[in-house]
This record gives sequence, C-alpha cells and structure tokens, in this order.
Amino acid sequence: MKSNRGELLGEFIGCFMLILIGAGSVASMLVNGAQYTMWDICMVWGVAITMALYMTASLSGAHLNPAVTLAMAVYRGFPWGKVAPYAIAQMAGTFCAAGVVYALYRQGFLQYEAAHGIVRGSEESQQLASVFSTYPAPYLSFLQAGLVELVITAFLVAVIFCLVDERNPFAPPKALFPIAVGGLVAVIGGAFGSLTGFAMNPARDFGPKLFTALVGWGPVALPGWSGYFWVPLLAPLLGGIIGGGLYDWFVGKYRTAENTGADGSERLETAPSSKAMES
Repeated sequence: MKSNRGELLGEFIGCFMLILIGAGSVASMLVNGAQYTMWDICMVWGVAITMALYMTASLSGAHLNPAVTLAMAVYRGFPWGKVAPYAIAQMAGTFCAAGVVYALYRQGFLQYEAAHGIVRGSEESQQLASVFSTYPAPYLSFLQAGLVELVITAFLVAVIFCLVDERNPFAPPKALFPIAVGGLVAVIGGAFGSLTGFAMNPARDFGPKLFTALVGWGPVALPGWSGYFWVPLLAPLLGGIIGGGLYDWFVGKYRTAENTGADGSERLETAPSSKAMES
C-alpha cells in the first residue's frame, strides 16, 4: 500500500504541476494581457511536462495522462487494477491545480469580467473558461474535433513508446527523456493547438472543466457546448490505444535484436526511470 500511495502521489503531483504552469501561462495571456504567441504558450506547456516528469518519474513512471496509462495496460503489462486509481489521481491533480491558478488570478478574472461586461456562465465567458480547459475552433464539428484529438494523442503515445524502446539505438537516455517528451508536447501544440487546444489527456481537460463548472461557469464548462466535454475525455483514450498499436505493429516489431541492450531487455522495462512508464 505504501508503494501504491507513492505512485498515486507522483501522478497527482505531476498533473498538478502541468496545469499549474500551463493554465497559469494562459491566464497571464488572457487576463493580464501578457504578450505571448501561440508558440510561446506551447513551449510553456512543454517545459511544464518536462519539469513534471523530472519530479515524478521515479515515483510512478509519470504517465500523467489516462491515455498513456491505458496504452501501457493494453501493450506493456501495466496492472489493470492500477488504471482507475492512476486516472483518479491524475484528475485530482489537475482539478486542484486549476483551483490554485484561479485563486492566484481571481482578482484578475473579476476585473476582466467587469471591464468587458462578461457575465460568468454566459456564452461570452467561454473564453475565460478556456484558461483552464480546451474548446474546439468554432468551425469544427464534434467528429472533426474528435478526429484531431485522436490523431494527436496517437502520435503522442507512439512517439513515447519509441522514446522508451531500448531496442531503439536513438532513444534518449533516461535523464533526457523528460526533455524529449516536453519538446514532443510543444510541437504537437504548435502544429494543432489552434484546432482543439491539444488536450491529448482526459485528466488535463476534465479536472479543470469540473473545477470551472463549480466556480460559476456552470454548463459552459460542463457539459459545454452541446456536451462537448466528452470529446477530449474519450477521443484521447482511443487515440492512445491506436498510437501504441501503430508503434508496435509498424515499427516496434521490426526492431532487430542487434539494437537491444546486452541482456536483451527492452527500455520500457527500465527507462526513463527506475519505474518509467511501468509500475
């Protein structure tokens, strides 16, 4: 039980760090008018995930994403009994981090609403709700938004599987793995973030949506426009399964024995940390 508590705490802390810094940067831009470009915001999110991985990978493997946890259970033997506890810890971390970001920027939110005549919970308040969670571009249908989230999450998980595959001679050492993943998240955001906000992570989206629903945004957050909340909740889970399968079926099985470690072990059993990507 003690080990399990440590793993769950690691997932909570890592997800807390992700939203604290990521949502904090968006709040700074929207509420305080910080001069950030889209790429600046994506880089902040990337560095946030890098710092979270460095902090927590040795505790839990730092999945920090139910889609990653599910893919690990499907393809890498992660215990199914830990999938739900990991997801709950991840969502709790993002929920609490959203609360801290809101508390720190609360006066800024109130001033912005007053200055622009925005009534919290109205359609116009969605822009401020987007500080905490994702919403699609107005021209996207649910199907289109879901496809975006599925594709980018599949890409995320496939590359993560590649980065931790010991048979890959170009995989980074474990000390550099967090930097590689942070860069991966940043470039995905830079390429596709303007479409759906690049959730790629049910916990990253649902925890903050639940918080904003409780502090006045109500149905603007949950269920969102025509029930949109389920798209970033479910599409990344399916995308993670597809991405892990694509890597194994089209890349992983063609890795040769000559590219394995001296003992024939796979990186997924030993890196990026003592428990990386595994429990």
